[in-house]
Amino acid sequence: MSVRRKLFIMMIAFIVGMGIIFAVVTQFLMRDVLQVMVEASRKDEIGEISQSLAQYYQTNGDAWTGIEAYWTAHPPKILGVKEASVILLASDSRVLLTSGDTPSKKVQTFGIRSNLMLGERRIATLIYHDAGAEVISQLRIGVLSSTRFLLMIGTFVFVLVSLFLIYWLARRLTAPLRALIPVLDRLGKGEYGIQAPVTSQDEYGKVAEAFNVMSAQLDQAESLRRNMAADVAHELRTPLTIISGKLELLQQEAKPLAPEVLLPLQDELIRLTRLVDDLHQLSLAEAKKLPLERKPVDMLSLLGRIVEHFAPDAQRKDVKLSLHCAAENTVLWVDAHRITQVFYNLLTNAIRYTTEGGRVEVWIEKHDDQHLRLSVRDTGMGIDGAHLPFLFERFYRMDEARARNSGGMGLGLAIAKQLILAHKGTIEVSSQLGEGSVFTVTLPFHERVAPE
Repeated sequence: MSVRRKLFIMMIAFIVGMGIIFAVVTQFLMRDVLQVMVEASRKDEIGEISQSLAQYYQTNGDAWTGIEAYWTAHPPKILGVKEASVILLASDSRVLLTSGDTPSKKVQTFGIRSNLMLGERRIATLIYHDAGAEVISQLRIGVLSSTRFLLMIGTFVFVLVSLFLIYWLARRLTAPLRALIPVLDRLGKGEYGIQAPVTSQDEYGKVAEAFNVMSAQLDQAESLRRNMAADVAHELRTPLTIISGKLELLQQEAKPLAPEVLLPLQDELIRLTRLVDDLHQLSLAEAKKLPLERKPVDMLSLLGRIVEHFAPDAQRKDVKLSLHCAAENTVLWVDAHRITQVFYNLLTNAIRYTTEGGRVEVWIEKHDDQHLRLSVRDTGMGIDGAHLPFLFERFYRMDEARARNSGGMGLGLAIAKQLILAHKGTIEVSSQLGEGSVFTVTLPFHERVAPE
C-alpha cells in the first residue's frame, strides 16, 4: 500500500470518527438539556404528585399494593386544575397506576418522565401529561429529530468535503516522494550521478538534496573504481615494460653483463615493489586491519627529526623550512612509524611544489583540550578548488599529463588519510591557487588503544 493511500485512509478514518463522536455527543447533550427544560416546566406539579406517591409507598411498607384505591380516594388537587393524566410504572416497567382521560400511549409518548427516588433507590417512574406538557414534549421531540437530521447531513457533507481535501492534501504531500521514486529506481539500476528535483525547502527538499549528494558521491566512487584497475595496470605496465625491454635487449646482445647494466632493472623492480607495498598497506588501512604500535610520542621531537631530515632538500631548492610549536603538551599516543610516514609524504609534496624563495612551515598547536593540531603550510603554487574534494583518493592526480616519475603514483595522500583515520584523527586541506596550501592533521591526546 502506498504512503499516499495510507495517509488518506488514516486521515479520513480520523475525520469520520471525530464526526461520529461529535454527532453522538451533541445528540445526547441536546436530549438531556431538552429533558431538563421539559421537566422544569412542570416541576411543581410533578413534585407534588411524587411527594404524595412516595408517602404512600413508605406508609404502605415499601409496596405499591392498593395504589389505585388510594389514588381514587385521594387524588392530588393539581390533576383537576391541569386536567392532567398520570401513569405510574414499577421498576420492572409494569403499569401500577393509570389516571386521566388521555390515552396511555399518548401519555407515554408525550408525557414527562420523572424517577421516584427513595434515598438512592429508584422505586418507580412517573409519567405526567397535560396539554401544555404535550406541546413542550412535541417541541422537544421535534428539536431532537431536526437536530439528528441536521447532524447526519452535516456530518455527511463534512466527511464528503474532507474526502476531497484529504485526497488533494495526500497527493500534494506525497508528490515529492513520487518524483523521487523513479530517480531511486534509476540509481538502483546503476545510473549513478542522477539528480532528483529539489522543489521545496522542507524535509522533502532536504531528503532530495541528501540524495543528490549521495548520488554524486556514488558516481565519483564508481568512477574511481573503474579507473582504479586502469591506474593499477598503468602503474604496473611501466616498470614491467622497461624490465621486459631491457631483458630482451640483453638477450639479443648475448654479452656478459656488467653490474651497472642491471641498475636500471633494479630501480624499476624497486618502483614495482613500492607500488605493491603501498597498495597492500592502503588495503589494510581501509579494511581497518593495519597493525599499529601505539606508545607515547613527543610530536615536537618527532617532527623536529623529520624537518631535519628534509632540510637538505629544502636548502637545495632554496626553500625555507621551519618548525613552530604553540602548544605546551605535545605528547600523543600514536604509532611513531605511521605518523612519520604521513609527514614524510606531506613535506615531500610541500617542498616539491614550492618555488624557489618560498617557505614551508610545520606548526604544532593545541586544537582543544582533547586534540592536537599539526599542520604543514607552504607558499607554493596552490591547488585548484575543484581538485580538493578528490585529493585523498587513490591514484588521483591534479595533472594527468604530468610524468609519473615526477608526480608520484597518487597513493601517498590516500595512505596518509587512512593512517590518520586509524589513529581516530582527521586530515584536511585548504588551498588557493598562487597562495599555497595548508594540510592540517588533528589527533586526539588520549586515544589509548591496545596494540592491534
